[in-house]
Amino acid sequence: MKIVDVVCSPGRTGFYFDDQRAIKKGAGHDGVFYVGETVTEGFTQIRMPGEAISVQIILEDGQIAFGDCAAVQYSGAGGRDPLFLAKDFIPVIDKYIKPTLIGKEAKDFRKLAADMEAITVDGKRLHTAIRYGVSQALLDAVAKAQHKLICEVVAEEYGCEVSETPIDIFTQSGDDRYDGSDKMIIKGAQVLPHALINNVETKLGPKGELLEKYVEWLRNRILKWRSDESYQPVFHIDVYGTIGAAFGNNNYTAMADYIQKLEEIAKPFKLRIEGPMDCDTDRETQMIALAGLTAELDRRGSTVELVADEWCNTFDDVKYFTDNHAGHMVQIKTPDLGGINNTIEAVLYCKAHGMGAYQGGTCNETDRSAQVLTQCALATQPTQILAKPGMGVDEGFMIVYNEMQRALAILKAKKQK
Repeated sequence: MKIVDVVCSPGRTGFYFDDQRAIKKGAGHDGVFYVGETVTEGFTQIRMPGEAISVQIILEDGQIAFGDCAAVQYSGAGGRDPLFLAKDFIPVIDKYIKPTLIGKEAKDFRKLAADMEAITVDGKRLHTAIRYGVSQALLDAVAKAQHKLICEVVAEEYGCEVSETPIDIFTQSGDDRYDGSDKMIIKGAQVLPHALINNVETKLGPKGELLEKYVEWLRNRILKWRSDESYQPVFHIDVYGTIGAAFGNNNYTAMADYIQKLEEIAKPFKLRIEGPMDCDTDRETQMIALAGLTAELDRRGSTVELVADEWCNTFDDVKYFTDNHAGHMVQIKTPDLGGINNTIEAVLYCKAHGMGAYQGGTCNETDRSAQVLTQCALATQPTQILAKPGMGVDEGFMIVYNEMQRALAILKAKKQK
């Protein structure tokens, strides 16, 4: 089945581009807007509308496969590619990718993705967002050409087995951490709430007291409103490096003392802490700090799991943090890895080397990227996947949950024939 055309269109994402460095420097709020000067190159405001590019691949039988190019909320920070604007990058796809795809057979996703990722412009690789969206479209094209589900193609090409049960879904609240948590409890989210603890003074507390109060509130809220005792969600809180900022990035004793305090407050629920410190300088410094804190918690027999995020952007980064035991789980931030072939391999690498695999992404994606990555997760079976896009809880949870249930139902029906 040949590819006969590639058509691009601009799109919106489910959230925004935010200048993370400006926020960390104390940018204020005015409603949904941030107030202050931008810091990261390319930003004209601290908060800008998220943009996407839909890449549609036309097959010779008229079927249309598609994927969405999207970049993370905090573009340009933590070693990531710069701000992704549709007007700048549709011409790049039309000039450098479209001609290479027209006439090719829609088969062997791994080779198609590898060839696409090898394309360079002026000696540089294509923006991660482009590789992300085009690879989604290629995988969908191969699935449509073979009349298979995307998860079936992934399982066949990567030698894994499609799950017969749903993957745990992790929901994120953004700043609406109270009402958002209520929504998660009602929906029965298995992992919650994210909470966006990205400021020491206003969210963590100078001594961590604000987060302590929130964890206690969340624990009590679930105990009050859960339908029965079988609902035992994992608390997964992203602290954006604020624990390190408050207690010292290399003060493992003080950080571990505080984290264990949170662990006790959260009981009977399990606790995960994402991004306990953020070493802005480089990847190695971040890895060493996270590995040190991981070792300290393990030595104490703590059940808290640390999740690597900052400076863990590429497949090589995932392997680097995994091999050095920096964290108990890695967020595989799907748009940052470029082609989704890298996400697939990253999940499988983590599982093979004893590291928890969190197939994440960003609130700043689209419904389509969420659907395709949900199908990938059914084949690779990570520990958890992110409900995306957006921070409204209901919408992202719906998209991921429904895509997963549709696929599982089709697979079950096929087996019964």
